[in-house]
Amino acid sequence: MLLLTVKHIIADFVLQNSWMAIGKDQKTGWALPLLAHCLVHLAVAMTLILIIAPKFWFVAIIDFLIHIMVDRAKGLCSSTFGMTYEHPWFWTLIGVDQALHHLTGFGLAIFMSANG
Repeated sequence: MLLLTVKHIIADFVLQNSWMAIGKDQKTGWALPLLAHCLVHLAVAMTLILIIAPKFWFVAIIDFLIHIMVDRAKGLCSSTFGMTYEHPWFWTLIGVDQALHHLTGFGLAIFMSANG
C-alpha cells in the first residue's frame, strides 16, 4: 500500500504538469493529456513494482487502466458541469477522484499481499 501511495504522489502531483492536469478535463482535446498523465502513472508503477515485487508487473497495467477510467469520469463531470476552481463542487470532485485512486491502490495492495 505504501509503494502504491508513493507512486500516486509522484505521478499525480510531482510529475503531472498543467498541460496534463487542465487538458485531461477539457470537453475536446482531452485524450492526449490524459494518456500522457496515465502513462506517467504506468512508468512509475512499473518501475517501483519491478524493483520490489517483479512478479506483479501486470498490476501496473491494471492501475494504468483504472486510472484512465477514473480520470476520464472526473473529466467528463468537470467539463459537463463547468467545474472550475470556483465551482462549489470542484473540490468534492477532486476528493472523490483521489479517494477512488486510493481505493484502487488499497485493492491492488490486498491482491498482491494475498498472492505474494
